[in-house]
Amino acid sequence: MEEQNFKNHTRWVPSWHFVVYFLVLALIAGATRNLILACEANERLYVPVLLLLTGIVILLVATYARAFALKAQDRAIRAEENLRYFAITGKLLDSKLKIGQIVALRFAPNNEFVELAHRAVQENLSSKEIKLAIQNWKGDHHRV
Repeated sequence: MEEQNFKNHTRWVPSWHFVVYFLVLALIAGATRNLILACEANERLYVPVLLLLTGIVILLVATYARAFALKAQDRAIRAEENLRYFAITGKLLDSKLKIGQIVALRFAPNNEFVELAHRAVQENLSSKEIKLAIQNWKGDHHRV
């Protein structure tokens, strides 16, 4: 597996991020066009409306499925990083840390982690700033 760093840590799944959403948006666009044509021709609207609603439901399901998976993963990362911080310092992570900051801290190796966590709180570092401050990147190859 390729060594992870700031430039390549973002994970894109082309069939999910591009193909699925493109197809769902194409379905919605086609269904909208079909509905407009049916309205103009004074045809029955039942099937065109159902098709449009189906496209909207699929879009919502795809969006929420992704959001829920990331939220669950963020909770797991919070617990893992809290445990790691506790194992190193004997204390829990500062409650002022936002989830985005904690998610960014997971890339820091143990010898940089504690100091960077303190800096994140004191300087209110963004997740990007935290990632850029990491000297020796610790890859996370399990994030969805």
